[in-house]
Amino acid sequence: MSDLPLPQTATVAVIFAVVYIGMFLGGLPRLKLDRSGVALLGGIAVVGSGALTTEAAARAVHLPTVLLLFAFMVVSAQMRLGGFYTALTRRIGALPLSEKPLLAVLIASAGGLSAIFSNDIVCLAMTPVVARLCIERGLNPASFLIGLACAANIGSAATLIGNPQNMLIGAMLQLSFSDYLIHALPPVVLSLTALWAWLAFVPAPALTLPTATVDSEKLPDFDCLQTAKGLLIAGALMVIFLLTDWPREVAALVGAGVLLLSRRFHSSHVMGFVDWELLVLFIGLFVVNRAFAETGLAAEAVRRAAEAGFHLADQHTLTLVGALLSNLVSNVPAVMLLLPHLQGEAAGTLLALVSTLAGNLLLVGSIANLIVVDLAGRHGIAIDWRTHARIGIPVTVMTLLITLACAGRPA
Repeated sequence: MSDLPLPQTATVAVIFAVVYIGMFLGGLPRLKLDRSGVALLGGIAVVGSGALTTEAAARAVHLPTVLLLFAFMVVSAQMRLGGFYTALTRRIGALPLSEKPLLAVLIASAGGLSAIFSNDIVCLAMTPVVARLCIERGLNPASFLIGLACAANIGSAATLIGNPQNMLIGAMLQLSFSDYLIHALPPVVLSLTALWAWLAFVPAPALTLPTATVDSEKLPDFDCLQTAKGLLIAGALMVIFLLTDWPREVAALVGAGVLLLSRRFHSSHVMGFVDWELLVLFIGLFVVNRAFAETGLAAEAVRRAAEAGFHLADQHTLTLVGALLSNLVSNVPAVMLLLPHLQGEAAGTLLALVSTLAGNLLLVGSIANLIVVDLAGRHGIAIDWRTHARIGIPVTVMTLLITLACAGRPA
């Protein structure tokens, strides 16, 4: 039953529908709004309509998730400014390896880095170097660049800090960092292996390479001291998460604070790499979803679906629904919709894996995909949605099947 009067219930339902149409379209027609702008206006509309008071709206925001996300944006910014990603990718490109082993090293590196740092940041930093590598060595850019995006997405599923939706799931369901890692690591490693096998042995679409690099973007120089500082903080946080009960968001904030105490990087420069729009997206969706939950319509929809035989407690149903929603409205909004109706560590772990792996299905399924395509285009390498789909669709199907197989077996 709704806790709101009928007119307010109808108003909230309309706001909710408009917001999630915006999530699907990436904005609203005829308006200069992206997903973050739509979510923000949705939250404002909910408060303005009286469906939630400002105090209730503030309580709706899950602050530990927002703080954890912010803190790791600072850590990732430190690693990028220190030139770590660029230096590592250059080292990989300089290895005296043939195409298939080189691809394996790139996939393993991107996947491993994305498990600790943001998959979007990894793609942002590594793509220019990989694009230049493809041009200089005449490598197939479809395999290496799409492989980079897919590996970053897959690798980020390995931990509860690898991407925003995993941070949300871990914080909301209070999942154990170590238990999640134990359950997630096997399907992630197998999925990365399947990705490499597909790219190595199935011919990828041939793309035209430019004769020379056309991008003049200056990549950051390697700073050993700043990189070591970032790696030390990241390593310490991993140990804390694995071995202690210290709240993850508090530990991460302390780590971010230490990094901001710098004589090399101005705090405004580091903060410039924080994705404030993503934080706004989270806050707006928290408010809109809380108001919609107050209408009782979401609970009623789940009840009717269960009566029709579609139970979110069923692994296959959750996998299908999670994958479809993640590609319709993006993975963070999809997770926010599904989380209130899930219970238990197993369901949370499966949703984290599925919502992340589903991002490889279509070009628009993940911000990491779009980052790679955009940066590749600046180097004269054009990757369209068809080229991505020829790799992304089979890889996504394989990785979801691997995840389901692993989910059905005891840890």
